Amino acid sequence: MRRWLRTVALGAVAVLALAGYSGPAGLDGNLVDDWPAMSAPQGFVPEAGTCHVHTDASLTAYAPVPCESAHRLETMHVGTLTGSHAGRGTPPTASSAATRAARAECDREVNEALGADWHSGRLTLDVTFPTPPAWRGGARWFRCDLAELNSVDDWTVITRTASLTGALRSNSTLAHRCFNPRLTEGPFRAELAKGDLQGMDAVPCTTGHHAEFVGVYQAPPDTDLATYGRFTEPIRRQCLALIARFAKVPNDGDLKYRTGWLYWLPGARSWTDGNRSVQCFLWLDDRKLTRSVKGAGPKALPAR
Repeated sequence: MRRWLRTVALGAVAVLALAGYSGPAGLDGNLVDDWPAMSAPQGFVPEAGTCHVHTDASLTAYAPVPCESAHRLETMHVGTLTGSHAGRGTPPTASSAATRAARAECDREVNEALGADWHSGRLTLDVTFPTPPAWRGGARWFRCDLAELNSVDDWTVITRTASLTGALRSNSTLAHRCFNPRLTEGPFRAELAKGDLQGMDAVPCTTGHHAEFVGVYQAPPDTDLATYGRFTEPIRRQCLALIARFAKVPNDGDLKYRTGWLYWLPGARSWTDGNRSVQCFLWLDDRKLTRSVKGAGPKALPAR
């Protein structure tokens, strides 16, 4: 009984103290409203300008390394999906509008960082999104990951020990230049049949070669890879226009008598992800060149 009375008495004193004490000047007596508001929780966002030994996008696997050490890819840019692209319930799929939007931003930012169109060199660009758990937690970032490839026709990723920033400026060893095509055995062909082109061996332009890279264009976004690869008229027209511009020769009816043309398409996965680049090459099957024909004019490519 005595313990109970003591408890009540102490409680009464506490109530009286709170009711009758106003505190020092400058305090309003409200113990809640003076706390600063807590900021919203910030989820993990990867950093641009970092290099990596693998492509795993999960937080537990995120382990950037200095670009001077061995690595396989470099995050050149990190963007944020907004609007309807961010309102999805799951990360973007390969063929979604959100993926195409992210890739367009990646293309723009990476080209600026490189100093030229990344499609014009031995490079590949992947767009990486958060994992499904991270997406459900509010992550809306995407990574633009660039890597060096072995060759135009061998998409093996090369281990690097330097950043790719500025890598396509001036006389870059990554840039596509002159080649000797690997063709199936057969008689002289004015135009290649499907499957004749087996590969492209890069060689210095000062040595004998039959082909030279002239540029790249983007196929329409709604085209199917298999169909577009078979229906070569749009490719022929675009590649011949690039050859004429590259060599400074007229784009007229005589152009087909000056040079042939070759093209290389992206892989199926890259195409589905939104990469519609078509790489074009001039091709002389009946003679070798020992210099670049860039800007060389009609004398370098006479009509025959």
